[in-house]
Amino acid sequence: MNAVVGHGRYVEGSLDKMIRPTAEHRGCGTSVNTGQASCRSRAAHGELPAEIWEKVKKHPCYSEGAHHHYARMHVAVAPACNIQCNYCNRKYDCANESRPGVVSEKLTPEQAVKKVLAVATIIPQTTVLGIAGPGDPLANPEKTFKTFDLVAKAAPDIKLCLSTNGLALPDYVDTIAKSKIEHVTITINTIDPEIGAKIYPWIFFSHRRYVGIDAARILTDRQLQGLEMLSERGILCKVNSVMIPHINDHHLVEVNKAVKSRGAFLHNIMPLISAPEYGTVFGLNGQRGPTAQALKALQDACEGGVNMMRHCRQCRADAVGLVGADRGSEFNIDRVMKMDVKYDPEMRKAYQEKVEAERAAKVAASRAGLAEFAGEMSEITVLVAVATKGSGLINEHFGHAKEFQVYEISTSGAKFVGHRRVDVYCQDGYGEGDRLSTIIRSVNDCHAVFVAKIGGCPKSNLIRAGIEPVDRYAHEFIEKSAIAWFRSYLEKVKRGEIQHAQRGDADIRCGSLISAG
Repeated sequence: MNAVVGHGRYVEGSLDKMIRPTAEHRGCGTSVNTGQASCRSRAAHGELPAEIWEKVKKHPCYSEGAHHHYARMHVAVAPACNIQCNYCNRKYDCANESRPGVVSEKLTPEQAVKKVLAVATIIPQTTVLGIAGPGDPLANPEKTFKTFDLVAKAAPDIKLCLSTNGLALPDYVDTIAKSKIEHVTITINTIDPEIGAKIYPWIFFSHRRYVGIDAARILTDRQLQGLEMLSERGILCKVNSVMIPHINDHHLVEVNKAVKSRGAFLHNIMPLISAPEYGTVFGLNGQRGPTAQALKALQDACEGGVNMMRHCRQCRADAVGLVGADRGSEFNIDRVMKMDVKYDPEMRKAYQEKVEAERAAKVAASRAGLAEFAGEMSEITVLVAVATKGSGLINEHFGHAKEFQVYEISTSGAKFVGHRRVDVYCQDGYGEGDRLSTIIRSVNDCHAVFVAKIGGCPKSNLIRAGIEPVDRYAHEFIEKSAIAWFRSYLEKVKRGEIQHAQRGDADIRCGSLISAG
């Protein structure tokens, strides 16, 4: 295999000879008894080394628990990109699509820091600033690192996070470390150049355009080299992989093993967004995305390697707010620049202390609910969908939901396994029949849908589809409520009132509308 090192210097030799395929010293190990890696996105305090816990406990992307309570924001300061992906089409001035590469406005570093201060003041649970495009941050190094430097000085309590395709990563690892960026996400879709040639038409590297297998080989080598270098410096790395049926879907198990050996903290396998209207190569040539069942099966297959991040929303490059509840439209730059922002770290700290108390109450409630299962064993597992605005509560009306969070329930507890984006059902006070049918298809694999409130029409349609609408736990904690419902479900099965059966597959509706328009 060829390898690329340094500032574009191309040399012969295997990348494996340059790196040590070990991860134990970085805090990512696998239990001999369970096969589960210890650095999980679901991990709680006490399950991780203290220094790692401090880095992830308030990062909504690196901690599934944190994503219910803490917000992040992206600033779109990096428009240029150095590779082309067949699943990507960057769009500007676009407010009604929710997917990577889409923004409503591009910012200068100075505008970006003003926006960060405004958002962090108005949404005090904002704990992370990420730069994820709309191109590649390391193809725009001056704008990217100037933004990070300005934010670090103006708001030192905010964590800094970078997302990259990895092509330029080895050249900037030292700069990343000096900038006190603690989290880096690398998109790695393959470790096989022949597969990569089907995903990447070209890359631009060292003042030259490469295509085909040569392009994919250079990109893959640089990605893995950069991951190893970051891990050695103690920088937490998440790897994103796009699941593309019949191209890299089965191969991603090997990607999982490769990134684990190089110290990755989390692996996020995302479904391909391939609707034709988005104008991507894959979308226009008919390449389909995975079903919900296929995506979950692949994520489950990788659980013994780097642990899975399952709560990713494939966010826009200008996302603001809680994961899954974007508030970017409130912070257009014209409005932000007119704000008189008084950044108050002490106010933010006090607010976040309240958030932590709320979070602790959620954990305690979940444990109390699980205690009711003590000694009870069942092989039955079910999926349930939950309408929520955040905070780990069932607090959203069915008709107002932009997504449903999906939990797998068993006598072991409630495990978050994904989400389903939907177009909002209620429009100006009226339900849209066409949208209702697509919503039901998106949760077709679930036995129940938990909501704060639901109208008669969607309730009856769910029941006809074999899905139980549940509104008796409105504004209560998700996991405790799901466990209580499941106990009742098992009792009905034991009494013969219902016969348990696994449900069918469901649609993944990537990139649905983010507003009720």
